[in-house]
Amino acid sequence: MKTRYSSLVTLKKSAVQASEQVLQSANATLNTATMELQLAYDLLDTIKPPQTGSISELTSSRALMESQRGVIKHNQEWIHFAKEQVSLAKVKLKADMIEYEKFHYLELEEIKKKLKEIKKQEAKDLDEVALMTYTKKNTKEAK
Repeated sequence: MKTRYSSLVTLKKSAVQASEQVLQSANATLNTATMELQLAYDLLDTIKPPQTGSISELTSSRALMESQRGVIKHNQEWIHFAKEQVSLAKVKLKADMIEYEKFHYLELEEIKKKLKEIKKQEAKDLDEVALMTYTKKNTKEAK
């Protein structure tokens, strides 16, 4: 049954779905960042400084370790950013769901009101038909 809130409910429902997709995307980004950080830590563990050799091998190993630490720092910042995005997406989704529920409730209340009016009108129509039938019967008997 169409109500004046039907189009708003449809619009709010699509907003909720869009917010859910944004949240899923933010969660996927957070998972990717977490995996990348774990990979960076694993790679750092595989880098072993040379025990013997020239100073150039030592400095290259040190540069490699510093580079990997930079990657780890970048991934930690990425995770922090992704967590903020997930948090913002959750807040937006909650607000959109509240709006949707509000208009959905109003729509249901209006449908209930219309159904009540329809039932009331049907009862009046039935009473009218019964009255007409009763009157018709009494006029036939009176003749």
